[in-house]
Amino acid sequence: MRQTGGRPDPQKPAAAPGASQARSIPEETPKGEKPALWLWSQYLLDAVAWVVAIVLALILRYELLVNAINIEGVAVFCGIAVLAQLVVGLSFALYRGRYSFGSFHEARLLVIVTVLVSVILVLVSVAFFTVIEVPRSIGIIAFPFACMFLAATRYLKRMYVESKARPGEDAQRTLIYGAGFLGNSLVARMMQDPGSPYVPVGLIDDDPAKKHLRLSSVPVLGRLEELPAIAARTRASILVLAFSEVEASQVRKVSDLVAGLGIKVLVLPPLRDMLGTGKGLSDFREVAVEDLIGRRPVDIHADEVAGYITGKRVLVTGAGGSIGSELCRQLAAFTPAELIMLDRDETGLQSTQISLTGRGLLTGRDTVLADIRDSDALLDIFEDRRPEVVFHAAALKHVSLLEQYPEEAWKTNVQGTLNVLRASAAAGVTNFVNISTDKAADPTSVLGHSKRVAEKLTSWHAQQSGQKYVSVRFGNVIGSRGSMLPLFTEQIRSGGPITVTDPEVTRFFMTIPEACQLVVQAGAIGRGGEVLILDMGEAVRILDVAQRMIAMSGKDIDIVFTGLRPGEKMHEDLIGVGEDDSRPLHPKISHTSVAVLDPAQLDLQEWKTRGGFAARQRSLPPAGRDKAIQ
Repeated sequence: MRQTGGRPDPQKPAAAPGASQARSIPEETPKGEKPALWLWSQYLLDAVAWVVAIVLALILRYELLVNAINIEGVAVFCGIAVLAQLVVGLSFALYRGRYSFGSFHEARLLVIVTVLVSVILVLVSVAFFTVIEVPRSIGIIAFPFACMFLAATRYLKRMYVESKARPGEDAQRTLIYGAGFLGNSLVARMMQDPGSPYVPVGLIDDDPAKKHLRLSSVPVLGRLEELPAIAARTRASILVLAFSEVEASQVRKVSDLVAGLGIKVLVLPPLRDMLGTGKGLSDFREVAVEDLIGRRPVDIHADEVAGYITGKRVLVTGAGGSIGSELCRQLAAFTPAELIMLDRDETGLQSTQISLTGRGLLTGRDTVLADIRDSDALLDIFEDRRPEVVFHAAALKHVSLLEQYPEEAWKTNVQGTLNVLRASAAAGVTNFVNISTDKAADPTSVLGHSKRVAEKLTSWHAQQSGQKYVSVRFGNVIGSRGSMLPLFTEQIRSGGPITVTDPEVTRFFMTIPEACQLVVQAGAIGRGGEVLILDMGEAVRILDVAQRMIAMSGKDIDIVFTGLRPGEKMHEDLIGVGEDDSRPLHPKISHTSVAVLDPAQLDLQEWKTRGGFAARQRSLPPAGRDKAIQ
């Protein structure tokens, strides 16, 4: 990996995860044969096994003196054994396809059936000894032979079927890290699916007791530290992490080891997802950023404080966005009397409605098409629908674009927020949550300054109304539309290069569900005018994330440093200079306050001058300056 310019990935692309669903057991019936014929052929093999077992038992009983054997009596005895096997086998559904072929359940049933047949033979030899002249011990001696032969025929047939079901020659050579339950299941299903895009060539496990273990004939080749040597020896191009919950430290260790080896790393979905969504063991996914940076959601117990939502009319602005849509899904779980989703993006609204109701007709009163810049339209909507709780997620958020067009940030993030606040006050809204950003703490960008003003306007309306009007501030949201991490994923997919502003730049990260939980909780625990901030742990260096994502992709992707863009910080802050960091109610949620700003004091030119936006615009090329002023 060079940190200069990009070049296409020469590696053959992997098949799409989950493209071929593995079967749970090998095919029990060869193509073209009826199941009944297949099962009856097994019975014929069982009958032959009993005959051979009885003959061997007689030879051992008579110590190879075969002349002492009564042939006619033995023939009758064998016929009884064959008939008893049929009757007992049918009684226990051994020949009705009830049990998975060659499974432990079938083996247990096989022992029971064989014991019962042996008991019948002993009783027959005791009752009719004078007629058939077969020793009473023959049923007992034949029992272990019969068990062994009946099991052997099934094992050989299973080996034959599984040999036909192995992945084809085009399957990618795959290593599996983890020889536990998931690893065992994964190997078995890969080996039993002829359409699988992956063929296991070895397992890796750190448990010394598994050093010589083989799963479905696939050996454990060593520990994780030996991965580079194992990969070179097996010529593997895929590594699957077979853990139900993969730890970030382990993922980072793997990414360091696979760097430069051309190995793509995949992980399994959590077991709860496999059971709850129908995903299977072959539904791999690429390593997510959460896996790399170790961001696990903070449990803030939103369900314990969401009583202010239940039975109330709730309105969400920006409901078509990544944050707004997830917020709507979480709010719906608290059974509001009415959930009103407002956005100017009709496609986004439809997507959110589909995720909630399974339909996207856009004919109900749950979706409202409106622009928060239109104060009159907002006022009419609020007076008509009378929301009691409002979550304000609508905003412009791209730093670079807003640096070029600061007036657009003013119209949406400042004036638009003011319009929503005024409409909320007119409608008697009791709980208002304004979604802000960490860039509002000691702001240096147009986005940060516009969001800072929105926080101050929210604080002023809280003071005037006496209601719970609060703001929530958090950092980069993993997976949100337009964030850098989906951009990195797309750049890797297309062959690169990945663009990073500076080698030392850091950012805070949180997940979309976690961000929305904080928003919900803020409406309950925040005091009017406060800004609530989630403790997001340590800031993450963007270059480290980019390098690890490249390593896990198995591709040779270049990194290009573009330099910090106007308004960008090297390191973001969650709490600004002079702001409090009190945590009265939750150890992971800080409460701070901001100065109020009377809307009458709003002035675009003064705002642009204070933020230095006018000077930045003068430094733009003439074409860019003209566009920015329009």
